[in-house]
Amino acid sequence: MDENGCSNEPNNKWKMPLFVFFRDARNVSKLDALSREILGIAFPSALAIAADPIASLIDTAFIGHLGGNANICKFWWVTSSMKSKEKLGKKKRHIASASTALLFGTILGLIQAAVLIFATKPLLGVMGVKRDSPMLNPAEKYLRLRSFGAPAVLLSLAMQGIFGGFKDTATPLYVIVSGYSLNVILDPILIFTLKLGIEGAAIAHVLSQYMMAFTLLLILMKKVHLLPPSIKDLQIFRFLKNGGFLMLRVIAVTFCVTLAASLASRLGSIPMAAFQTCLQVWLTSSLLADGLAVAVQSILACSFAEKDHKKTTAAATRTLQMSFVLGVGLSLAVGLGLYFGAGVFSRNVHVVHLIKIGIPFVAATQPINSLAFVFDGVNYGASDFAYSAYSLVLVSLVSVATELLLYRTKHFVGIWIALTIYMTLRMLAGVCRMGTGTGPWRYLRDGSLP
Repeated sequence: MDENGCSNEPNNKWKMPLFVFFRDARNVSKLDALSREILGIAFPSALAIAADPIASLIDTAFIGHLGGNANICKFWWVTSSMKSKEKLGKKKRHIASASTALLFGTILGLIQAAVLIFATKPLLGVMGVKRDSPMLNPAEKYLRLRSFGAPAVLLSLAMQGIFGGFKDTATPLYVIVSGYSLNVILDPILIFTLKLGIEGAAIAHVLSQYMMAFTLLLILMKKVHLLPPSIKDLQIFRFLKNGGFLMLRVIAVTFCVTLAASLASRLGSIPMAAFQTCLQVWLTSSLLADGLAVAVQSILACSFAEKDHKKTTAAATRTLQMSFVLGVGLSLAVGLGLYFGAGVFSRNVHVVHLIKIGIPFVAATQPINSLAFVFDGVNYGASDFAYSAYSLVLVSLVSVATELLLYRTKHFVGIWIALTIYMTLRMLAGVCRMGTGTGPWRYLRDGSLP
């Protein structure tokens, strides 16, 4: 065993790439140099990533006590990590990809805001909110107000990606925790004290998003020259290619989850309220694994650039093993927490009853979800953007058909069975790529360069 936690045994033991996932599994709890590197990036990143769903979960709890429900439309822009071997020192640097990420983040944020503001009713109709539904007016107000925060959300995500490329996940964490602390403080003030109701929740969220975006921007401006020497340095076409693959993937993910929410809303306000709560808990807990995904993405990006295959194999397998252990722990925590704490999200006994029906799915899928998210980081770190996008589109097509079929036969439970199948297929897509030794992982099978 070397200092990075890599086995010194001959590579011919791993001619069957599928077995690589079990490599050095006994060291999963060992705090060696590799584990310290992974956790050093993953821990602050996980807290930062989970901050938004946690804030939304708190919003859900506050809104649930207003007696009304709202459908929240959210879109996420995933930024790719930068393959820079150098860490930032005190001297400012020119990094063209940072400027490009911020440029596209701004443009996409403005487009998203415009679409959500001017197409609120049609979007809510797609989500299953009927024109005569009592949910329409509060949902429309909430969505339209929250849409103004879209540019700030996408800029913040882009800057988190930039800091992640420097392996600095602590700085975004401090800013994000401060921002969402402001959100939590403003929620009861605007919702109850000023009697703004659901509009107050939206305003609190938007204000916190702009505070985070401006703070991150000020910090980044001290580290990086955001204006490149020339337009050519922006590498727009390269960014569009990889960004296009990632956007395709995001659309596929968003469509599956949005369809599930839409089908739940068609069951009525009570099933929708229960589904929204279960979904928020499901995503919040699962996204903790995204911290590990960010860590392995950053480590693999550097290791692949250096053609250090021993490090890429060790980092990928160790992180996947950690994610499984994390998922098992989350299963227990989520199951017990949601069972005893369901009443926090609603005073309606029927809503609480449906939440408890959803607990087995929300809790039992945590190991699957954790592995699926970390495989995303593995694919991005290996620059395997095309496979990541195309495989998820295929998974989404199968999952959409499954959702529609099971919704008709098993209703609320059917939607959760379909989401479980969806996440399982996502996980298996990652297993298939690395486990068969194809694409950038073909060196696992034949020793050639990726």
